[in-house]
Amino acid sequence: MIIKSVCGYCGVGCGLEYDKEKLIGDVTYPTNEGKLCSKGISELISIQTSTRLLRPLYRDSIYDEYKSTDWDDVVTKIADKIKSTSKEKIGFYLSGQLLTEDYYVANKLGKGFIGTNNVDTNSRTCMSSAVVAYKKSIGADFVPLRMDDIFSSDLLILVGANTAEAHVVFHNQIKKAKKQGLKVVVIDPRQTDTAKAADLYLPLRAGSDIDFFNLISKRLIDEGLYNKEFIDKHVNNFEQLKNKFKRAPVTKMLKRTGLTKGQFEEFWQLYISSENIVSAWTMGLNQSAQGVDKNLALINTHLLSGKIFKKGNGPLSLTGQPNAMGGREVGGLSTSLAVHLDFDASSIKKVSKFWKTNNIDNKPGLTATQMLEADLDILIICHTDPVYHLPNRHKVEKLIKKIPMVVEINAYDNSETSKFAHIKLPAAPWGEKEGTQTNLDRSITKQEKLTRTSIDCKPDWEIFQLIARKLGFEKEFDYKHPKEIFQEYQEMTKLNKYMDMHKADYDKLSYKPFVWGQDVNNFLTKDKKANLYFVENKLLSEKTSMKYPFVLLTGRTRDQWHSGTKTNLPQTLLKYKELDFVEINNEDAKELDIKTDDVVTISSVRGQITTKAVVTNKINKNTLFVPISNRSVNYLTNDLLDKESFEPDYNHSAVKIYKKV
Repeated sequence: MIIKSVCGYCGVGCGLEYDKEKLIGDVTYPTNEGKLCSKGISELISIQTSTRLLRPLYRDSIYDEYKSTDWDDVVTKIADKIKSTSKEKIGFYLSGQLLTEDYYVANKLGKGFIGTNNVDTNSRTCMSSAVVAYKKSIGADFVPLRMDDIFSSDLLILVGANTAEAHVVFHNQIKKAKKQGLKVVVIDPRQTDTAKAADLYLPLRAGSDIDFFNLISKRLIDEGLYNKEFIDKHVNNFEQLKNKFKRAPVTKMLKRTGLTKGQFEEFWQLYISSENIVSAWTMGLNQSAQGVDKNLALINTHLLSGKIFKKGNGPLSLTGQPNAMGGREVGGLSTSLAVHLDFDASSIKKVSKFWKTNNIDNKPGLTATQMLEADLDILIICHTDPVYHLPNRHKVEKLIKKIPMVVEINAYDNSETSKFAHIKLPAAPWGEKEGTQTNLDRSITKQEKLTRTSIDCKPDWEIFQLIARKLGFEKEFDYKHPKEIFQEYQEMTKLNKYMDMHKADYDKLSYKPFVWGQDVNNFLTKDKKANLYFVENKLLSEKTSMKYPFVLLTGRTRDQWHSGTKTNLPQTLLKYKELDFVEINNEDAKELDIKTDDVVTISSVRGQITTKAVVTNKINKNTLFVPISNRSVNYLTNDLLDKESFEPDYNHSAVKIYKKV
């Protein structure tokens, strides 16, 4: 019997078919049409591994050995700790790898009944800048186009996005669209594998994205190429933006980008000759001390040109994780309540009535990037590894040691965070549970259970339900199946009129995805108009110096997923690129007498790592790249945050490099 499901890796969300231990792409699924990347093909191997966490473990101190325990005893310990702790000192640290039902139950428990809004997710570190920018500009955390819009577009601008390695199947669709006439511009400090498919590659200097998009906006205004009719009807703040741009220093902005006049002019001619334009981006823009401003600068170009809410046009944020969007929908960010509602009195009243609770606090909670500095008494971490993925790791390790109770819910036993946990709870991974997820362009699909759930493992929603019941909320968390949770969530989405998930049929989702928001064809602000924002490059990122002259970039490689908990296992995923290396420009390498395969040390003011050099002419001078499959990379990175999204500046740390003697 063939079981249809969906992949649990990136935000593309490819359809799968499973038949007697064989996994293949689903040719009928619209997102991937049968295509899978190497990670997706190998996903079954990740279930059957010696690194699985299979039983609850407990220890009094992080310096003790773990001992096996039973579910009832360990859940009682967690509930007792929560009962004796003020809500401000309780944190839930969730993950874009959770299913929507898992997210929903955790969010309902934390915000609705325990009364803490300290319920956040590792999506904070990748997508929160895009979320804030969408809300400010178009009125909601809503992606206003879909991946297949590239087939109706004339030009795709990829900026700070390496789709060939991070969104492989979507990249294959890009190459298919190119054969039908799509032009592609790739903007990146590295000439990545994605740039091989580009009609034009622009080696933008790290940190200058705002300057680049401001140059576009200024020229649209100066040359009268903006869409006056569209702006008059649908856009606020045009005159203010126009006046601000009168004083914008064009020569200075162009110089900061590192591009020549000729390079920008070549781009400009392609840009103005394109009727339909899609701009797509990911962590290269989001993970910055000005991540929100970078997003706004990009979105401005679509608002000025009117190239939005029109087939083949719009700003397309590329989500990294499989269910980052689903988590945001149910309220997985501490800065929103549930179903995209905020902490205003009206929203709290609606949600309180729906959940039948009076415990909701009226102010946003701590973000994932703030929790460790808040002197929490209990931190529940679910399917993520903050010790590995938060910046300035030495600082993170010191802070997490101070938390009296750290609970790790995970399917695997080899995270960096497990060294600092007191309790480890075994969760069912992809393939051993069912539930829904939302991919990067609003398609809701169901992950199906492909095999039995291992020994003492439980789906995440059930773990949160056990805690809720121990806290006395038996009736409010009386779920027997994820379908019941999804249906409750569907009813809740009716509290927000543009979220139409109530139309979906849970039983059909594994073979017929539901795309929510199809009827949204205009802006979701109160006045139904978009907002332009003048932003400028404030150079907030860490400055290079004589001592630390290089800018460090981080990112994914094609076959690896985050710390490699799952993808380090299949041998097929270790052939494409090594887990541990640093790319350095060949001229810089020559000056420092560094050759490919030399062992080198990279250091910042926060720490240092040792790795192996890869000398290349495909990265800008004074720029280094280390993949996030290197588990030690965040000993180097800066914990500077965007002031609005609280997303870290992972792509602009000042470092030095030298050959290890």
